[in-house]
Amino acid sequence: MRPRRSTLTNQELEIMKVIWGLGKATVREVYEVLLKRRRVAYTTVLTMMKILETKGYLKKTDAERAHVYRAARPRQQVIRGMVREFVDRVFNGSAQPLLLHLVKDEGLTPEELAENQRMAEKKE
Repeated sequence: MRPRRSTLTNQELEIMKVIWGLGKATVREVYEVLLKRRRVAYTTVLTMMKILETKGYLKKTDAERAHVYRAARPRQQVIRGMVREFVDRVFNGSAQPLLLHLVKDEGLTPEELAENQRMAEKKE
């Protein structure tokens, strides 16, 4: 049995992005948004949203004929947790190697580097 991960799978994150974008949505509404991007079964979306509810990422309320889901956690909080888990797993908890990788391999422009420097100084 695989250990439970606190971060989201690619499919779960895709659904959360739709929910964050819409604010609240039924399974049908999420399904229709995803269907514009790729083939997906309605039952798959339903199952994934139930899983997200079980994991504590979505909250469900009853509407007239359908459940309406909304995010239980803010987008930034979820992203922060996913980045932290990634840094812990890949870089043994140190963010510095990640930053070096991004600077070297992702080809940040001098303007982007200067903006990052300003943001880092503002945080201090």
